[in-house]
Amino acid sequence: MYKKAEFASLSPSDFELPSCGKLSASNRWVKMAQVIPWSEFESEYAENFPTEMGAPAKSWRMALGALIIKEKLGISDRETVEQIRENPYLQYFIGQSSYSNELPFDPSLLVHFRQRISPNLINKLNERMVEKMREITHVKTEKKKDSDAKNESPNRGKLIIDATCAPADISYPTDLGLLNGARVHTEKIIDILYKPLKGQIPKKPRTYRNLARIDYLLIAKQRRPTRNKRRQAIKKQLQYIKRNLAHIEQLIDGGASLKDLNKKQYKTLLVLTEVYRQQQWLFDNDKQSIEDRIVSLSQPHIRPIVRGKAGKSVEFGAKLSASCFEGYVFLDRMSWDNFNESGDLKAQVEAYHRFTGYYPESVHADRIYRTRSNRAWCKERGIRISGPPLGRPPANVSKEKKKQAAYDERIRNAIEGKFGQAKRRFGLNRVMAKLDNTSGTVIAITFLVMNLATWWRRVFCMFLCLFGKRTPIFGWKIIYYYNWGQAIQKKLIFNRD
Repeated sequence: MYKKAEFASLSPSDFELPSCGKLSASNRWVKMAQVIPWSEFESEYAENFPTEMGAPAKSWRMALGALIIKEKLGISDRETVEQIRENPYLQYFIGQSSYSNELPFDPSLLVHFRQRISPNLINKLNERMVEKMREITHVKTEKKKDSDAKNESPNRGKLIIDATCAPADISYPTDLGLLNGARVHTEKIIDILYKPLKGQIPKKPRTYRNLARIDYLLIAKQRRPTRNKRRQAIKKQLQYIKRNLAHIEQLIDGGASLKDLNKKQYKTLLVLTEVYRQQQWLFDNDKQSIEDRIVSLSQPHIRPIVRGKAGKSVEFGAKLSASCFEGYVFLDRMSWDNFNESGDLKAQVEAYHRFTGYYPESVHADRIYRTRSNRAWCKERGIRISGPPLGRPPANVSKEKKKQAAYDERIRNAIEGKFGQAKRRFGLNRVMAKLDNTSGTVIAITFLVMNLATWWRRVFCMFLCLFGKRTPIFGWKIIYYYNWGQAIQKKLIFNRD
């Protein structure tokens, strides 16, 4: 059952504190709560509760607000609940009407919040939120003359696109380590299935688990085992797993029921069967890759993403395709399988057109995006793609073209900085969620939180701008020049007055 929150549009002055005080309207959590469109997407969240029976669910603002707080502060689920309990501004942010020293909800509910809030819903919320932010921080520009207006291009703005990978929290997968883990799981399943048949079957199936572990450690402890030794160890582990899977089938035929396994154990059994099939095929054909290769037993949806980066040629996680303009970043596509990001350029440009009402003046992208079809498509719409033209480079390049190429590359670095911010500051370098749907929610929330941080930094700079124009600081005055399409530039000049 879901009931609409009564305090969805609560103002900070109405929040009741035990000391009869009031919340500060200039606090960052109060300001961020004002730009998030809580009520616009509450009905879509309420569709998760079609029946009116049962206890009332937590409100949409509480669910989303708790996820935003967790990613903004970079803390665990338990610490998130404790921080909310101790901080009245966080309680206001999640929609409470008064301060309470009790836990707002159990930390385990954050898992259900991530399951109920889909990445698509967060992306729509992110777009609507950025619209409100652009209205607040909009800077009016002087009107151009009529002669300039006639020659003005209908395209405006700069769109930056790129792709990256969000690594998951798994150990580095090796064939031998993966098979050893699969063998251990099959032994546990045999123990569970044999327990109700104890006494009916004369002898428990023999698994040779101690010998199998010794065979694994003999190679795993070696710093650089030879290829033949590694293949021999893989062959032994495959034989152990094959014997264990045969024992599981015998136990089922002998009266054991798969109902003795819980949902997670049954899913693990299916994963183990597929892992054995893939590894046996790789061993028999002496190959290094196979389609839909499983690299983690606990997270079988993760695939290896070949990136070709220095130091990390392969990453294991979700591949993301993102776009950035005016300092705000959007998640356009997320997939657990590898894909060619050049095919997303047209969709990203059209999304920019739907959001702003006009096509971008230029698209700044990596070399992989500069295909012939993408160039021709952009040329029809008057869009310039950054980078040199196709074909052999000319012998003599003018200074203007060199400056333009360097300028385009500097602009493209903005999205690389956004990826660095997401991975170093907001934990996108290791996604801790274990399920595929909850991992997608965490990734989408990260982009939303980055836009909130960008907007708050701009609002804070606007305040410093007004303060710096009037107050000299130790003989220096801060002068800010605003250009929302690029980074904010600031200069210090000496105040001789």
